[in-house]
Amino acid sequence: MRTLASLTALLVLAAPLAGQAHTKPPKNTDPDNTVSDATPLPPGWTARTDEKGKEAGVKLVTMAPGYHVTLGPATILYRAADRAEGRFRAVASFTQTKAPHHPEGYGIFVGGKSLDGAGQAYTYFLVRGDGKYIVKRREGDSVSSLVTDWTADPAIQKADAAGKATNRLEVAVNKDGTSFWVNGKQVYKADSKAIDGKGVVGLRVNHNLDVHIADFAVHQM
Repeated sequence: MRTLASLTALLVLAAPLAGQAHTKPPKNTDPDNTVSDATPLPPGWTARTDEKGKEAGVKLVTMAPGYHVTLGPATILYRAADRAEGRFRAVASFTQTKAPHHPEGYGIFVGGKSLDGAGQAYTYFLVRGDGKYIVKRREGDSVSSLVTDWTADPAIQKADAAGKATNRLEVAVNKDGTSFWVNGKQVYKADSKAIDGKGVVGLRVNHNLDVHIADFAVHQM
């Protein structure tokens, strides 16, 4: 009986330990890349990483025709002078040059406010190498999706075997709504009340991407 009681006690003690081992968080298999040769940003540009203190992992250089971004951490890049209100179009062409560990998004944000503080807010439109797009809204640390999830669309050029793909993105803000375009095709439109487009317009590139950006511009209409 004494032996049976001892075995029962051992099993009771082992049960919580087994549960702890089972719920141990998985090891991060896709950490931020190290960007060892990062240089100061071109004049007028600001970078804000999703996780503060990681700006050393952001490389943005002027490279004809446009700019080249190499990351590290997920980042927004913007110039304070690129502000828009009323009716406008924001456009840019993105070329993903290398394959990331798994598909990551790149694109345009609009309606940027308080971008240097805890109350940052903006709406962003991204595509990624598997031919999908998403539209999200960030307010402080909270992020919500305007579309349910990453959504496939044939207008988006998928990355080839080397990880390369070029996509031209456009966000058009009008009185009747905000529309999102890829390579000349509208892929999504939101009600005018759903998005506040007034504010800074800039770029968002997710972590570990290597992307060339050309023809970035904001056109007031």
